[in-house]
Amino acid sequence: MTIEPRANPHFRGHEAALASLHHAASAGRLHHGWLISGPPGIGKATLAFRFARWLLAGGTSADLSLPASSPVFRRVAAATHPDLFTVERRLNDKKDRLQSVIVIETVREAIGFMHHTPSEGGWRVVIVDGAEDMNPQTANALLKMLEEPPARAILLLVTAAPGRLLPTIRSRCRALPLSPLPDGDVAALLADYAPELGADERVRLVGLAEGSIGTALTLAAQGGVALAGLVDEVLAAPVSPARAQAIADTVARAVEGTDHFETFFTLLRAELASRTRAAARSGQNLARLAGDVTLWQEFGQLERETAGLNLDKRAAVIVALSQLHRS
Repeated sequence: MTIEPRANPHFRGHEAALASLHHAASAGRLHHGWLISGPPGIGKATLAFRFARWLLAGGTSADLSLPASSPVFRRVAAATHPDLFTVERRLNDKKDRLQSVIVIETVREAIGFMHHTPSEGGWRVVIVDGAEDMNPQTANALLKMLEEPPARAILLLVTAAPGRLLPTIRSRCRALPLSPLPDGDVAALLADYAPELGADERVRLVGLAEGSIGTALTLAAQGGVALAGLVDEVLAAPVSPARAQAIADTVARAVEGTDHFETFFTLLRAELASRTRAAARSGQNLARLAGDVTLWQEFGQLERETAGLNLDKRAAVIVALSQLHRS
């Protein structure tokens, strides 16, 4: 259902960002470092790879598009283009899980790459995907690259947490903040990625996604619509012990690698946060506001402890349901 950003031809929204990149490149004033930031799942990495393809191909289109049949598109998708390097967390030596941070060795490879002559006579592009995952040593190495950029080389940093980057890195990049997508763009992208979804399911996913196509697709894969229905049910009124047991069975059940437990708690806490914001804006239901804030905190701790300590997920759900309508 999802497509890796480097191979993704679908892109909607963020017109101002597209225009900024296009204008800078067309005017010959392309800054050597760009910081593409915004919430998860809204197309930051997809934009970075889209611009990289366009730049490497000598593109002219105002929307930075490149046909999927283009040789440059295919090589970027296959991670074989000689003038593009991606910095990200990699698989560790045992090849069974991702490194916890972007390690210094990866950035050193990128520095060496940046100082080579472009293989195809154009640009050299480095994309740092998940720049907030750099440790201090790695970040300082990257800073040196920004302070002494080689000619015809560009660095695109992608991050959902720009505040975690060194201030000196942020100050040496041109900021390109992205906002959550309008509902119409999320709906259109859902139609592109998952045409098999029914109209009602698509509408509900758009409502749950909060402007993130990545969130919408994750929820679709994780049974999010059905789980959102359970969240609506348990928030509306207390459920009987038998019904609580049935809900816990559903939530704790892993099907084909999906994690209903995490998704259920994410949706439950999101709805509590939404109710809290509504109560704060209206100045009413202040007692429930305080209760919802407490529940939001407690449910977050309950989820983390259950997952981190490998506790009984079914029991955790029952505990959460028992707390929802306490006096």
